[in-house]
Amino acid sequence: MATVTEVLTAATDSVTLINAVSDGTHDVGNMTQAEINEMAQRNVDHLELILAYTDPDVAGDSSDKSSYTDAITTGNTYITNNS
Repeated sequence: MATVTEVLTAATDSVTLINAVSDGTHDVGNMTQAEINEMAQRNVDHLELILAYTDPDVAGDSSDKSSYTDAITTGNTYITNNS
């Protein structure tokens, strides 16, 4: 079974992708805006799911999760602004 730290470390890929899409540094190739938004939404959904985990208890863990919650906000803002 994974630890909280391992789960959060794995979720960092979603944080990185959301931030890169938002700031324009992620190569989206020939993707349409709808496809980019869907990709961002999948990663936002993934982070929300991870932060709600109870086994391991990510939700109850007291570690700093601000980079994950900030990425959720960034992703949602990006999607809203580009819909």
